[in-house]
Amino acid sequence: MNIKELASRIDQTSLRPEAAEKEMIEFIERSAGLGFATLCVPPCHVALASRLLGSSKTLVSIVAGFPLGFQVPGVKLLEARAAFDDGASEIDIVMNISRLKSGNASFVTAEIGSIVRALPEAVIKVIIETCYLTDQEKLSALEAAVETGADFVKTSTGFAPKGADVRDIQMLAAAAKGRIQVKASGGIKTLADALSMLKAGAERLGTSSGPSILEELKRGV
Repeated sequence: MNIKELASRIDQTSLRPEAAEKEMIEFIERSAGLGFATLCVPPCHVALASRLLGSSKTLVSIVAGFPLGFQVPGVKLLEARAAFDDGASEIDIVMNISRLKSGNASFVTAEIGSIVRALPEAVIKVIIETCYLTDQEKLSALEAAVETGADFVKTSTGFAPKGADVRDIQMLAAAAKGRIQVKASGGIKTLADALSMLKAGAERLGTSSGPSILEELKRGV
């Protein structure tokens, strides 16, 4: 895999709550020319990122219902729509984990489905937060995401006790059977981490370490 190919699989991310606007500008300008699939930023910085990226092939992605997924469906929809209107092309939405763990996968389907239908031009990724789920719940969450017509199921927010692991990616990719793509996120810090997730079946990676990962590949580390 060359640098261009790897970069195109990465959502380069900056979601630190304490990051000031100056830091966000530096993050965007530093990352803009590296060929990432998207820059993932908080909703409040979408307009800024969209303006700075301009005609770049790197798109803007955001998180909604983040990081716990507790918001009622209408709030998540409003957040996603506002971000899309500000220039976001991809929306990573935290599902309602509590509802899923209560056996109410249909709630998740309805919640995410309303956003998919409202924003047909957006790429929708469903964050299921795998570290809180049993294997059966992970598969139930994946099936709920498939039913909505979402584009990706995503492992983690990066704010929970544990992020993506190879076993979960393998399980989700095998169960997806091409119906939905898998995004690995959380704890991906090195080239070895990135390549192991891709080998396991991830189509996209979420990381704040994109530039250093590309530099490792460039140096042949």
